[in-house]
Amino acid sequence: MSTQGLLAKGVPPQPLWLLYIKIAILVLSLVTLALGAWALSIFGGYAGGYGGPTGAGGLVIFTAIWSFIVYGGAAAIEIWAPHFFYRIGALVGYILHIIFWLSAWAWSASAASFWLSYTYAFGFYDSMWKREGQALGACAGLGALIWVLSIVHLVFFIRASLADPEGSGPAPGTAGQAELGQVKPEQQYPAQQTYPVQQTQ
Repeated sequence: MSTQGLLAKGVPPQPLWLLYIKIAILVLSLVTLALGAWALSIFGGYAGGYGGPTGAGGLVIFTAIWSFIVYGGAAAIEIWAPHFFYRIGALVGYILHIIFWLSAWAWSASAASFWLSYTYAFGFYDSMWKREGQALGACAGLGALIWVLSIVHLVFFIRASLADPEGSGPAPGTAGQAELGQVKPEQQYPAQQTYPVQQTQ
């Protein structure tokens, strides 16, 4: 099997449900962006300079913005300018997206467990540590879901790209159309001989 399809230009033919996965990734990224911002606002600048809780929330915010750039940009190019869609660029963006979300949700889960264990160990049940742990725990859960959806999208994107090694396919819904009308099929002509046939006597 050749990897030529991953280096081709143009949107590979994909099932419609992959569009819904992209939309779900973007919506969940927006929610995690809000949760990450809320996690940062709980402590404010109080403990940020001392290695406090701003790290995991900040990475969640960065990764959510990366999601908007990669998946939003790819979707916009697929819809409005499919001839500018370079599959290798999208592949690199999708792989980095998966790595960033793995890091973000793992760090958020670790920070959430720290803050929640601190809360319950000392009996501070209504404190900023508990709210911080809850916000980062929600970021970790939603980030893990985004991570899984991103892996599913990547696998089916690779499969679709490998199945279409030529690339530069027509935009969805425009197959068989020219700029000003339908494409006329070529006529079949009889095969011509390149050299004249010698007559034998």
